[in-house]
Amino acid sequence: MAVLNKITLFDTFKENRWAAEFFNPKYVFAPTKKYKWVRIGSILKKCQYGLSISMNEDNHGYPIFRMNEIDNCFLTVAKKYANISFKEFKEYKLEIDDVIFNRTNSFEFVGRTGILKEDTDSVFASYLVRINPDKQYILPEFLTIYLNTPFGIGQTKRRAMHSINQANVSAAELKRIFIPLIDIPTQEDIAELVNNSFNLKKESEKLYNQATELLEQELGLDKFNLNESLNYTSTFFDIINSHRIDAQHYKPKFAQLIHHLKNHFKCVRIGTIASYNQRGVQPIYVEDGDINVITSQHITNTHLKYDEFEKTSNDEFLTHPEANVKLGDILIYTTGAYIGTTNPYLSNEKALASNHVNILKIKENIDTTYLALVLNTTIGKLQTEKYQRGSAQAELYPNDIAKFIVPIIDEMKMEKIGNLVKESLTKLNEAKQLIQQAKSKVEKLIEQAAKHYE
Repeated sequence: MAVLNKITLFDTFKENRWAAEFFNPKYVFAPTKKYKWVRIGSILKKCQYGLSISMNEDNHGYPIFRMNEIDNCFLTVAKKYANISFKEFKEYKLEIDDVIFNRTNSFEFVGRTGILKEDTDSVFASYLVRINPDKQYILPEFLTIYLNTPFGIGQTKRRAMHSINQANVSAAELKRIFIPLIDIPTQEDIAELVNNSFNLKKESEKLYNQATELLEQELGLDKFNLNESLNYTSTFFDIINSHRIDAQHYKPKFAQLIHHLKNHFKCVRIGTIASYNQRGVQPIYVEDGDINVITSQHITNTHLKYDEFEKTSNDEFLTHPEANVKLGDILIYTTGAYIGTTNPYLSNEKALASNHVNILKIKENIDTTYLALVLNTTIGKLQTEKYQRGSAQAELYPNDIAKFIVPIIDEMKMEKIGNLVKESLTKLNEAKQLIQQAKSKVEKLIEQAAKHYE
């Protein structure tokens, strides 16, 4: 249905914008007398584009943050490096409380904003903008949350310039976004929620690392040195047996790992302990559906992204019982760059796995959270490397997952490791709840500060 909206010529000149979408009623608001509104640019002490430079994954140079390393209002971990001079590093070094704005992305994600809350010798890429507010007027935590509320996201998106599959909000347009000047004590309440959330997030990471370290110590992986030799041979019998002629399948480190595990632990193949080992289905997505859909994008190095699941209908869930996911199931990323990444499903909510997610259901009395963590360590990663197929795009198929060997340790130790992972997830959920509380508080403040807020 068409939306008609009348605007003045003065407004178009004032904003220097002529596109109808910019004046869409869902974006337009009128300030109330409760708070003064100013443009973000008027309260900034610094606004800086990041580095335009080639990156590497070989640890050469300094860690460099990219647009996909902003998550739930925080910067996460920089996974690539920029080989730059010390002078450039000093100019672009990120500091605690820097606010980072993603200026170029898909329209869905452009404007994603995160705050840095720990000291790190890192820099940032050119499609990010560093902004530092004057704390006399706006606290960095408040600015971060404001830009992550539905209202703030809307004010960002209305200023996006579109191109093919991309949108851009320049630093100049970012500066033109309006923000209410809320009293500092109220902003400090928001900042406290953000800081407490960050502390819980760090506790979550610590617990997960403890689980990983305990597992590696138990399995002797902390002292395990792999043979990375480039020269090796295999027998014709092995080739016939495995039905593989690709050289990487026979790397010595794979045999070395299996030898280590079998010599020190009781080991089983996934195929012998799994009651179900199949990929999910391609569902029909329903925006306001009742059933969660788990895609490969929701599987991470630690926990599933429970708060980002897609949705489908209950009918779709009932139609595909083979893709139903239940508490304790193990989910594996099977197609693309991160194949083999594994998470346990630790929720009682109904869910459906998509076609690039492999579902493992275990029939034996083995802690599945422990087992998922095993598959996320060197043990799972090396076997994924061994059994993956495809050249243009890597694939990990159920019949190959069934060949994976996993070590079984003392039941109480498996439970202890699994509990650490579960405690880590609990802390992470608490951290996310605090961010949601912060957003809700800011949204209520905006409702008081603006008329016609949608």
